[in-house]
Amino acid sequence: MIYLDNASTTMPFKAVIEEVAQKLENYGSIGRGSGVNSDLCTEIYEGGRDKVKRFFGADDPKYTMFYTDGTTDGMNKLASALTCRHGVLVVSTRMEHHANDLPWKERATVEYAEVDAAGHLVLQDFAKHLKNSRYENMQKYVTVTAASNVTGYINPVHEIARIAHANNAKIIVDGAQIVANRPFSMVGNTPEEDIDFFVFSAHKMYSPFGGGAVIGLTDVLNSHIPQFYGGGMVVTVDDDKATYTKAPELYEAGSPNFPSVVGMLKSMEILTEMGFDHIEQHQQKLFRQALLGLSAIPNVTLYGDDEANRIGIIPFSVGGITPEAAAERLAVEHNIALRYAAFCAHPYVRRLTRTNHKKGVVPEGLLRASIGINNTSEDINALISAVRHLV
Repeated sequence: MIYLDNASTTMPFKAVIEEVAQKLENYGSIGRGSGVNSDLCTEIYEGGRDKVKRFFGADDPKYTMFYTDGTTDGMNKLASALTCRHGVLVVSTRMEHHANDLPWKERATVEYAEVDAAGHLVLQDFAKHLKNSRYENMQKYVTVTAASNVTGYINPVHEIARIAHANNAKIIVDGAQIVANRPFSMVGNTPEEDIDFFVFSAHKMYSPFGGGAVIGLTDVLNSHIPQFYGGGMVVTVDDDKATYTKAPELYEAGSPNFPSVVGMLKSMEILTEMGFDHIEQHQQKLFRQALLGLSAIPNVTLYGDDEANRIGIIPFSVGGITPEAAAERLAVEHNIALRYAAFCAHPYVRRLTRTNHKKGVVPEGLLRASIGINNTSEDINALISAVRHLV
């Protein structure tokens, strides 16, 4: 199989699978038991927090980190905590994945930064909404993806952070697509450019078993509570009330997903050893090869700005055949796996394809090839040949 669906889920490193299998031989309860197994697993789990923070340049003690079941879980926990009171404005964008849209849309007043004809964010919109006098007395947040799962555009999140902080807002970054493709630091060139909250999934970075994390401001997380309750997040429970602990445990009710933590930590170790310079160089070579080859095929339309700073995501369409049918034929006839439809980003795909918005109707969408470090030049040639055959 030629796997070109890395923006959805990356195939796990073999070393990750081996690491998880080894650690599960000594699996025990985390933080709540005695004995060698429990002590070992607790040490790995708790020690992993500093490793995750270092991976994203968040060594500053102002940050804490809690584990999640992925970006969707992390965004929902953040949204339920930060927007549990009336009078909250969230400035989002029309580029966002549903995981960074619906949790806010359901809980707060949401305004959107628009995208231009090529799908780039209109940066002026952030300040325009934050400065609106209607929201003068509201708590404000900005939430934005670091890299689009549709076009692969890398957004200037540190610049957006400066805009947010200048308008008394905190910034939340969806890091799902950036984590395996580019280095990312929570800390900017100045304190005004620092990221306040960063959310990501482990299954986007060559580790299975779900998992992910949120890195965020300790004082803010401690002043809120997520609408997600259970064991491990309390100091004591009496007949008529509960006393809750602080972050990060406050956000980790229930039994931890130990295999996901082990896998995620190992994948970070491997990515660090590879080096992001190497990863980017490899990916960009294949990305340019794919753009050049696909653009030469009649009846194929590519979407996105070829000159933009992008990770290896290529949205395209083939005239005369639906994305679903094209993807099915590429899979069955050529053994090529990619993604089709609207990629959990319906408003963005509608804008890119300039299709009329019919309420309640899912956009037909596009095809999407997404490149990982597992791919080769031969994979790209096979894709180009298969699409030419399809046409």
